[in-house]
Amino acid sequence: MFNSTRFSLARKRRGMKIRELASLVGVTERSVSGYENGSQEPELSTLRKISEVLQFPEMFFFGEDLEIPTPDIASFRSLSKMTASQRDSALGAGAIALLLNDWIESRFDLPKPDVPDLGSDRNYLHADLADIESQEAEEYPAAQAIQEPEAAAEMLRAHWGLGQNSIKNLIVLLESKGVRVYSLAIDAKEVDAFSMWSGGRPFMFLNTYKSAERCRFDAAHELGHLVLHQHAHPQGPDLEREANAFASAFLMPRASVLARAPRSATIQSLVKYKKYWSVSVAALNYRLHSLALISDWTYRTLCIQIAQEGYRTLEPEPIPHEKSVILEKVFSALRGEGVSKNNVANQLGIPSAEINELTFGLMLNVLRGGGAESLEGADKKTPLRLVKG
Repeated sequence: MFNSTRFSLARKRRGMKIRELASLVGVTERSVSGYENGSQEPELSTLRKISEVLQFPEMFFFGEDLEIPTPDIASFRSLSKMTASQRDSALGAGAIALLLNDWIESRFDLPKPDVPDLGSDRNYLHADLADIESQEAEEYPAAQAIQEPEAAAEMLRAHWGLGQNSIKNLIVLLESKGVRVYSLAIDAKEVDAFSMWSGGRPFMFLNTYKSAERCRFDAAHELGHLVLHQHAHPQGPDLEREANAFASAFLMPRASVLARAPRSATIQSLVKYKKYWSVSVAALNYRLHSLALISDWTYRTLCIQIAQEGYRTLEPEPIPHEKSVILEKVFSALRGEGVSKNNVANQLGIPSAEINELTFGLMLNVLRGGGAESLEGADKKTPLRLVKG
């Protein structure tokens, strides 16, 4: 039976309006609306045209209902800047990622989530500030100056045993703690990233068209939402500021910055010192200012210079992009079982290109060349253990 919700998902995933799709398929807008509300089903010839235009296989439109993320549960970093079409396309990618993830987890044992809820009891965070101050009295500012996101970042680092060290590969760390990380591959600067909880599992979606430094900050920002805003509508300027502050503190711990900060903050020194924390020059400038290590005047001057140099879009001396290790292990195991990229796509009834885009291009690299066209043997669960790099 034709599934109207899947049809609607496919249209939105391609960023098409009803009028545009109707024109390309050669039907009326009323017909397309009917396909979406379930009052009408397309004829076979029309279905073939829909499949061609939306680049989804015909079988996709006859599957069971999918879990489709909604804007009220997904934390979009730049919701106010993106269009409804861009938002819906990103949410559509999320729905397909959930389908793919369920398929993977039915065959592999992935790390269990270890993402604590640090936002349900704000008094807990305030109580911990006194402990931080007493233990690190000479290195930390007074407790009154530490905001809750800063304390949450310290708490999570302690919970994960990170100390004050820089994080060399953030995606590997997140995956080892049970966060399911996928890529969006949406070529739109307004779509940074988003995160959500589903079935007790944290999910994170990163736009890999951004610089590696920006992707790391986006990932840390979404981690802030996951630990601070599990019980809140994860949007709004206040929550976004909290997630930004958390990301800054998590990637650049206060004690580490105080110990390693440049004596004189210049563009050149920012480029040099940003490498230790693998952050952008803009993020390091912000962090130095938030810790009162540079004056308001210096901070604003550096902001202007960063913009003039074009460093907000083209990061100087960039680092390589991080990729999923979990997914790489999964696809390597599938290749060993003779399972090709097309096998997975056909099993799920989705385009193989969607899998490539969701998995940092790993399917294209790891499963290139295909293999046996059978899924025989792929139902056996394979335990995965992620070794930190």
